[in-house]
Amino acid sequence: MKLRATLCCLFAAATASVVVTTQAQPYPAKPIRIVVPFPAGGNADIFARAYAQKLGDSWKQTPIVDNRAGAAGIIGTQFVARSPADGYTLLFGTTGTHTTNPAVYAKLPYDPVKDFAPVSNFADSPFLLVVHPSVPANTLQGLIRLAKSQPGQLDYASFGTGSSAHLAGEMLRTMAGINIVHVAYKGGPPAVTDLVGGHVSLMFNSLPAVLPLVKAERLRALAVASARRAPTLPELPTFTEAGLSGFEAGSWYGVLVPAGTPREAITKLHAETVRMLALPDIKQKLATEGAEAIGNTPEEFAAQIQRDMARWAKVARDAKIPQQ
Repeated sequence: MKLRATLCCLFAAATASVVVTTQAQPYPAKPIRIVVPFPAGGNADIFARAYAQKLGDSWKQTPIVDNRAGAAGIIGTQFVARSPADGYTLLFGTTGTHTTNPAVYAKLPYDPVKDFAPVSNFADSPFLLVVHPSVPANTLQGLIRLAKSQPGQLDYASFGTGSSAHLAGEMLRTMAGINIVHVAYKGGPPAVTDLVGGHVSLMFNSLPAVLPLVKAERLRALAVASARRAPTLPELPTFTEAGLSGFEAGSWYGVLVPAGTPREAITKLHAETVRMLALPDIKQKLATEGAEAIGNTPEEFAAQIQRDMARWAKVARDAKIPQQ
């Protein structure tokens, strides 16, 4: 009995020692999972893999990029919201997961504010407004005049009802006071195909998705929906320059963790994000995809999410987009 008691005490002491040692290890002590709530091949996936590579190079651990696509990013985002808040599960979130989904879904299985702690906005990618070459408008103001002279005759494509491209189109409709008709597609590629074919008149899309078609003169770009001109299309005016002040739309791609994640982990992740965004190869990769490096603070990113949520919620209400 004494021997058994002694062995039990030794085992308990050894176990406690292991636990203390594990807890004392500085973050990160094991590989990190980066969840991308969209399929492989898109901008979110491309940026997340670049992020994972640089994080792995710095921390000598290879992060796991986990594509959990489905339901407009809801499935993967919900997975992270319900993951342990230990700094080892990250979300590569987007405008859709955190600002437009709340505007169009009545009951999301996650709270974009309460369930997450922002780390940093990794990159911004503005939308271009493009039209089919048959549309007799070479400027934004020309398009607005045309739409006012032909109410209900021009239609615009989007990636689907409630998508960021849909909300951008509705913001144009309300801000410009024009009557254009929404045509929803199941994703960006079929929408672009029909626009190039002349089956729809115009659409908002990311710069890399349409830039080759603009360069080939198969589509005509009228304005970029960002605060500054796009370096790859320096001759193209912003919406503000073209006469629609304050119009901005596009996608951001940012790093978030479950709410309650230790501050030490958030601080280290933020420092690594800012560090890698200063690297020339990362800047070049983002520029190639029509994006700009951001690297703001967790507080700045949180404020950006709140502003965007309010903006897109108002657009959805004004446009009377039914909640799904």
